[in-house]
Amino acid sequence: MGDCLMSADAAAQAAARVMARCDALAEISETAGQLTRVYLSPEHLRANAHVGEWMQAAGMQVWQDSVGNICGRYEGVQPGAPALLLGSHLDTVRDAGRYDGMLGVLTAIETVQWLHQHQLRLPLAIEIVGFGDEEGTRFGITLLGSRGITGTWPSGWLEQQDAEGISVAEALRTAGLDAGNIAQAARQVSDIVAYLELHIEQGPCLEQAQLPLGVVTAINGARRLNCRFIGEAGHAGTVPMQQRKDALAAAAEWMLYAEKRTTECNPHLVATFGTLQCSPGAVNVIPGEVHLTLDVRGPEDQPLAALLAELLETAQAIAQRRGLRFSAEEYYRIDATRCDSGLQAALTRAVMQAQGAALSLPSGAGHDAIAIAERWPVGMLFVRCDRGISHHPAESVMAQDVATALQAYLQAVHDLASRSDSGSEVFQ
Repeated sequence: MGDCLMSADAAAQAAARVMARCDALAEISETAGQLTRVYLSPEHLRANAHVGEWMQAAGMQVWQDSVGNICGRYEGVQPGAPALLLGSHLDTVRDAGRYDGMLGVLTAIETVQWLHQHQLRLPLAIEIVGFGDEEGTRFGITLLGSRGITGTWPSGWLEQQDAEGISVAEALRTAGLDAGNIAQAARQVSDIVAYLELHIEQGPCLEQAQLPLGVVTAINGARRLNCRFIGEAGHAGTVPMQQRKDALAAAAEWMLYAEKRTTECNPHLVATFGTLQCSPGAVNVIPGEVHLTLDVRGPEDQPLAALLAELLETAQAIAQRRGLRFSAEEYYRIDATRCDSGLQAALTRAVMQAQGAALSLPSGAGHDAIAIAERWPVGMLFVRCDRGISHHPAESVMAQDVATALQAYLQAVHDLASRSDSGSEVFQ
């Protein structure tokens, strides 16, 4: 491992601050004894206020934008320079862990704190954003904060309601924001050169590799389908096995095939059957109809599409052989998001310097980088988390891993912001 800009002692102290601030933000919750903080809630605004104070203490100009993101800017050598954007989200799922999202915002602040402490300005400005909604917990729509930055809010979002019947427009008003000003959150493409996001892995790969950090290659694309096998119900005691049209048996055969085939064809593809309902659903009746959901994901769209086509073709063949009917309807689709090759290379160099080895891996979960990638190059750095547990109070990271992450993150930010003020030499 080479020398890093941030010394081991400085990184340990910065990591201790990050951990303490994660704890402090975890106390800002709508429910006692667990962490729940949703978009435009009083708790969201309180978290923004705390993060804004920490940004200001790190030498940043701070503002809350028109969709409720908390933003900070650390000026470059020349005022008004384009910015390298860092960030993640400050909202949570219900009964959440304390690192998903928050770790990325707080480590970004520490990178700027180090620059400020050393009175160092770079050719690019550094901006940080704490996005207001990535999880979609309150309104059932996701990436509201990052789509505010990119100016891609669908027109119908303002009418979307939460469980209490409060619309997004009403929630904005209650939070002191004006639904008519949403477009003001959008940034000009020339304002920002690229986006980096640090995040817990939310999976077990880094832990299995015994590495604190990994560089993300892509955020998985996904397809979700409602599927149905239709056979024929019958008496469990009187219909011979050879004469049955058992919808559940057909579904079970398909699920086992999908598990085996997905495992064989690509280590980064995953297929999940998340729900299963049998009809008529009695212990002494052969299932005549089965409804099940299929979720397939992968970091490249073409192999994902090929796997899905093969699985659906096989389901039809199973149904035909058993004298059943099969149908499937896709209800959700998102393409894979490729991380920029230049940013991957810079993060890999920094990770090598900090931990002596580098692992590249895709992200199975979605992130704000999905929306940002529609406008700017994106890169992501993953931090190991205990057993890959996330969206759960048991979510945990080690302070030493956070210290290593800070060393790599600062190195990458410094190198990227120092090499080019236009981005054309670095980002592809």
